[in-house]
Amino acid sequence: MAEAASAEAKADAKQAAAEAKQAKELARSEAKAAKAERLDPLSVDPSALIMLLAKELKSFPDIKPPEWAKFAKTGVQKERPPQEADWWHARAAAVLRSVAKLGLVGTAKLRTKYGGKHSRGHKAERFAKGSGSVIRKALQQLEKAGLVKQAVKGVHKGRTITKKASQLMSAAAVQAVKKGQDGQRA
Repeated sequence: MAEAASAEAKADAKQAAAEAKQAKELARSEAKAAKAERLDPLSVDPSALIMLLAKELKSFPDIKPPEWAKFAKTGVQKERPPQEADWWHARAAAVLRSVAKLGLVGTAKLRTKYGGKHSRGHKAERFAKGSGSVIRKALQQLEKAGLVKQAVKGVHKGRTITKKASQLMSAAAVQAVKKGQDGQRA
């Protein structure tokens, strides 16, 4: 009888050890999931993040291209308007990411960021700023949607992202990482 009791105690100990191991693995996987949820959006591939953010921005009623957008160039250095149908949402997503990355930022700094070389015929190329109207309207729409807010820090003023935008970008970053991992497995 003592042998049966000790055998039963050993079986119970093994079962408890197995349950403890499962609980540890579950806690580890939950920690990984929590870490993925608070992923830094700026550490993800920018093109994948902007593509996913553009899809999300299409669901906002405040963010839509103006009537003139189908005819407008994105800068003086460009020869033609963008050919993509949803370029406005992609630019708005890129502007949102830039505001998150650069911090307190205004239209002038973003014009410089989205500028490029201007071909002047036989003369040497020079830098030209991007379209201020496109950036300004995108910022205004993002502000109306509650993703960007105006702020002042000392003598500097500009726009920063809101908590809503931060959550949106984090969710898109998690999707981008998952999509990237799925692509690597295939």
